[in-house]
Amino acid sequence: MRFLFDSNTWQEIFGSIGKNRTRTIITVIGVLWGILIYIVLSGAAKGLDNGFEKQFQNVAMNSMFTWAQSTSMPYKGFKTGRQLQLKLSDGVLLKNRIPEIQYIAPRNVKGIFGGSPAQTIRSGKSGNYAVYGDYPISTKIATKKIYDGGRFINDEDIEGARKVCVIGERTQKELFESDENPIGGYVRIDNVFFQVVGVHKYTPGGGFESDSDIYIPFTTFKKLYNTGENVGWFAIAAYDDADVIKVEENVKAVLKSIHNVNPRDERAIGSFNLGEIFNRIVGFAKGLTFMSLVVGIATILAGVIGIGNILLISVKERTKELGVRRALGATPKEVRSLIILESVFLTMLAGIMGIILGAGVLSLINKLTKDIDFPYSNPTVPIPYVLGALAIMVVLGTLIGLIPAQRAVSIKPIDALREE
Repeated sequence: MRFLFDSNTWQEIFGSIGKNRTRTIITVIGVLWGILIYIVLSGAAKGLDNGFEKQFQNVAMNSMFTWAQSTSMPYKGFKTGRQLQLKLSDGVLLKNRIPEIQYIAPRNVKGIFGGSPAQTIRSGKSGNYAVYGDYPISTKIATKKIYDGGRFINDEDIEGARKVCVIGERTQKELFESDENPIGGYVRIDNVFFQVVGVHKYTPGGGFESDSDIYIPFTTFKKLYNTGENVGWFAIAAYDDADVIKVEENVKAVLKSIHNVNPRDERAIGSFNLGEIFNRIVGFAKGLTFMSLVVGIATILAGVIGIGNILLISVKERTKELGVRRALGATPKEVRSLIILESVFLTMLAGIMGIILGAGVLSLINKLTKDIDFPYSNPTVPIPYVLGALAIMVVLGTLIGLIPAQRAVSIKPIDALREE
């Protein structure tokens, strides 16, 4: 340990580096480039992962949505082109037949998918907004942020088919005064008065929903628009350990069975599998992280080997000097430690510089991508990963330093003193 803090040791190391300055700088850049690539690519992968999670933070990652379309094949006497209609009872059957389903929420809407929005009036102000018929369980699949003082639809609203609604931020601004509390107020939706019980905060990334949407109880929607047992679509969330792709296949199979659809008809039941997309993004991010690790380690290894070659050249150039040291009483351990320390020092120097540069590049990427319309956020590399990479570099530097160190120890003092 005393050897490590001896000023003469470091004087010799810096002297050796100074004699091969150009070669040392080029080799150090090689190691620096390796750790830089690893930091930047790993951080970029994490930024993509963070961005996707942020974009869909209010939606269950293992979720999917399914709806009815028209058939493309005849089946059991039914002709091609038959328009299907989902029913409330379909949701009960799906929940009972597919144990992997954690939550299932029937949903209806007016004002989306070609329908005209509902005319909403209050105190001489009016606007046309999409109106959703929902159950409280829908918030288990796609959460709704409600401003303080308000609430979302509850079970009592469903049971009593209450005329209550949750309005959007823009709806509030357009129908209420800026200093007016909308909670408890009334709006007229398609000539029916509804009491406002909450204002939802709009969060981008939730699909076709907007900051002006109005939510009312599903049972109230059914009475208001005479939809009976019809369902526009089902929002479904599977358990975390479930295979969401398999769940999607099972959901379609059950719905085809209920509605007498040919099992091979791919058009009859539409779906959107958010869980599948999320798994692909996560897989891509993991692949990018793995690639960064492979490329980074390969580049670091190449740079470390370069450091070993430089030290071999240094040992050869310092043959006489090392021989004199041995003749004056330097032990093989001291000579070996000197060369290994020089190898580890150069590797550590390159590694720390690469980490600092990598952090700077990620900070720049974060600033440049802060306001772009793309799911990308906060590219970072976990500290344990950085420390792990640094530890690997120290190990590689030590191992590669053993080669020139052994070469230096093998020099016999008498032969070294004869060296010209």
